[in-house]
Amino acid sequence: MKKQCLTLAVLMLIIASGAVAQTTWKVDKVHSNVKFAVSHMVVSEVEGSFRVFDGSLVAAKADLSDAKVNFAVDVASVNTDNERRDGHLKSDDFFNAEKFPKMTFVSKSMKPLGGNKYALTGDLTLRDVTKTVTFDVTYGGQVNTGRGVKAGFKAKATIDRLVYGLKYAPALETGGLAVGKDVEITVLAEMDQAK
Repeated sequence: MKKQCLTLAVLMLIIASGAVAQTTWKVDKVHSNVKFAVSHMVVSEVEGSFRVFDGSLVAAKADLSDAKVNFAVDVASVNTDNERRDGHLKSDDFFNAEKFPKMTFVSKSMKPLGGNKYALTGDLTLRDVTKTVTFDVTYGGQVNTGRGVKAGFKAKATIDRLVYGLKYAPALETGGLAVGKDVEITVLAEMDQAK
């Protein structure tokens, strides 16, 4: 009986210490950005960004292999340095920002690939369509600023916008689409360790 009680006590201590060791990181919105690029008229690219976003990372392991990442973007905050184009992107041809205001990402796994590289896989939801996407992540490391600990990440992925219902796709007489179907997403995230 004593042995069972001791085993149970040790197990509870291990569970409790694991919960205590968990670290939460929050996106520093001033020093982070969410950008995208898509081909235009086949021969060039248009870039844009989102001004409003938020995210967090929670992990217990130092190698971040158990990290849980959540990210949300307000699609109405899209900015391409052209008000008319931004208005079109907010319309039903693309985001339909009024009906579907958020683009979200919820991770399923963060696999270390060696060095400071990771494969971050999760569900990306846009216009109520959810697809599994893998981001190539570069981890910049951590630094203690004297006012807190910061960590840096760069994440990149390419998605097919058409499968998410961003349907504007006029074809060119010479072949190809006026706006490409493949959109490259880049997230530069500086994160603050929660105190």
